Amino acid sequence: MSQISNAIEKRDNGPEAIVRQHKDDLTLVLPSHVKGETWMRLAYGALRSNKQLMQAATRNPGSLMNALQECARLGHEPGTEAYYLVPFGNEVQGIEGYRGVVERIYRAGAVKAVKAEVVHANDHFEYSPDMDRPIHKPDYFGDRGPIVGAYAYGVFQDGSTSKVVVIDRTYIDKVRKESKGSNSPTSPWVKWEDQMVLKTVARRRAEMAVAA
Repeated sequence: MSQISNAIEKRDNGPEAIVRQHKDDLTLVLPSHVKGETWMRLAYGALRSNKQLMQAATRNPGSLMNALQECARLGHEPGTEAYYLVPFGNEVQGIEGYRGVVERIYRAGAVKAVKAEVVHANDHFEYSPDMDRPIHKPDYFGDRGPIVGAYAYGVFQDGSTSKVVVIDRTYIDKVRKESKGSNSPTSPWVKWEDQMVLKTVARRRAEMAVAA
């Protein structure tokens, strides 16, 4: 078989072709606010722009499909800060990002705004349960030091504040440890730690809202 034929066969049986074959299944579960054609273009683009992701998807197309199905179910755009597609060894992992968690909170309609911030060791931070909101004064142009925690709260339509959620470094490390491949160079925990900490506290806020 010629090199051209080999290339065509590989292309037609590669991850992008598999995604295209399951287009109807993927777009069927998308919420109404997401356009199917746009979503599919983002999925193709994520594969084409990341060689390691393409390699992992080629070795394990099932893991890619599982990640994309979860992404579609959540109503997120694949390969964005809402939903990361991460190559990990011989598989593709789908990881919801901070932006994705916040988008879901907004869609639920309970709050008009979400406030979430990472707290560093050198920041000025005050909070106690009797306070409406934390007092947080970071020096954005100085040495803020390592991350020591984070907080999040929602602002309701009438301007009142929801319960404030505060997490410390111990909780952050626990969540990170439970995340598969979190120490991999390609993991969002390594590349975008601030975003993953924000996601952790925002998700905790969302869970408490559901529990309430």
